Amino acid sequence: MSVRQGFEEELFALKNLVLEMGTRAGNALHESMEALVTQDIDRALKVIDKDYRINRIDQEINEKVIWLIAKQQPVASDLRRIISSIKISTDLERIGDLAVNVAKSTIRIGEKELFKPLYDIPLMAEKAASMLNQVMLAYDVQDEDKARETAELDNEIDEMYGRLIQELLEYIAKNPEVTSQVAQLSFICRDLERVGDHVTNISENIVFMVKGQLYDLNS
Repeated sequence: MSVRQGFEEELFALKNLVLEMGTRAGNALHESMEALVTQDIDRALKVIDKDYRINRIDQEINEKVIWLIAKQQPVASDLRRIISSIKISTDLERIGDLAVNVAKSTIRIGEKELFKPLYDIPLMAEKAASMLNQVMLAYDVQDEDKARETAELDNEIDEMYGRLIQELLEYIAKNPEVTSQVAQLSFICRDLERVGDHVTNISENIVFMVKGQLYDLNS
């Protein structure tokens, strides 16, 4: 095996770690929302317990990146792939943390009956999860156009967030007895909005990986 072939295998292994991390972050987001909708405390606790796996992969990616840069002295295009991977893993780790936040809010809400059936918040979570899935596909095949298209979807999540927060605040004003529960739901909306922001960051890093230039896709 040539030096270049060995290096390509290491890059492939790095990419697979990032993809695995994306899958785990997406699963955590899905499970945390299912726990909220069903008010399943045990399910929420499992989301929190499994977060260490995402953190462990993040650490493994960091170590592999340091080794690749130190030992292989990559050229510019390879270096972009390596640097983009570590930046993307940071955003995925934070998405995992946001899923944990949702699980913690679910635990704080507990089994007390929700003040109204949930619909908009799970829909917002579905859009965020769809964005995450799309951006990881874009990363897998280094599809710059798909990355840009995914970033544009964040506008829909931002609009939903603004509308939901306004509705929740208006409900508190009329029904102060549910302030605690509504506050937790507001925190969940904020967490989901941040998922969209992190996916946008991932999109920007994919574009950088492909084009070699930094673009602000959040405008």
